[in-house]
Amino acid sequence: MFAMDLAVEVDRVSKVYPGGKRALNEFTLDAEAEAVLGLLGKNGAGKTTLTRILSTILKPSSGYVEILGMDLEKQISQIRRKIAVVPQEGRPYGLQTPYEHILMYLVARGWDLSSAKKRAAYIIEEFDLEDYRDVICTALSGGLKQRVMIAMAVAADPDLLLLDEPTIGLDPLARIKIWDVVRKLVDKGTTIFLTTHYMDEAEVLSKKVVLVDNGRKVAEGAPEELKRLTHASTTVILNGNLGGLRLHEYGKVIGNSASTRVLTDEQGGRDLVEKVFDRGVTATLRPVNLEDVFILLVGESDVE
Repeated sequence: MFAMDLAVEVDRVSKVYPGGKRALNEFTLDAEAEAVLGLLGKNGAGKTTLTRILSTILKPSSGYVEILGMDLEKQISQIRRKIAVVPQEGRPYGLQTPYEHILMYLVARGWDLSSAKKRAAYIIEEFDLEDYRDVICTALSGGLKQRVMIAMAVAADPDLLLLDEPTIGLDPLARIKIWDVVRKLVDKGTTIFLTTHYMDEAEVLSKKVVLVDNGRKVAEGAPEELKRLTHASTTVILNGNLGGLRLHEYGKVIGNSASTRVLTDEQGGRDLVEKVFDRGVTATLRPVNLEDVFILLVGESDVE
């Protein structure tokens, strides 16, 4: 049995699709209850496959999964009553209103009509959707549509909410609105499993972050713990002709054809910026963040 303070435990899970493609390879993680776990990885790393397994859509090829204290293989019906999912490809129906979406979702999950109407009205208010209650979703912005999708999932009061790229394509203000919703849900006791490509989103929201690459876990920990893996405090991002510069003298160097970044300390960063100032090189100096960790561990190889 797994610890009661864990909402999810994944133990050596593999997923092999027909044709032999292996999406997950002996993957292991745990998600603490009443917190956000952020999952980061490149496209095709296995994030969506794991989300679909946890949402009971896919069966793992091997391994063990326990969700909210229940065995995924033996208690799938009970699990489905306790979780909700907002898939990456999910969109509201264009000709239905936010209120109609929430009401229909609750009825589909077994709520009686009277209770569903009361709950739908409450959720509309909780998600600041009163002004759009009876507006068809075709007329809503992308951010509002995504808020409707999350409102639907939350309406059934799940203990575990799986969000797969919930803010993809949204403008910064719409993203911040979704972040506020996520924080409120955690404060009320919901566990959030968040898959995202936005490093700032994972850093701001997640108590723990898991990095995945080629179906395997590369690293995990609190954002600050992961940033310490760089052994640096400062990042310098350089764009321009770097010929003749001995960047390795300043710290760890990673990059691609578009830009080069040097992971260093604060003084080293200042010295490097001063060094390139007269060379026509654009330099950006900032603290190390999760993007640097991601690129270091799963993104780019060392610059020679």
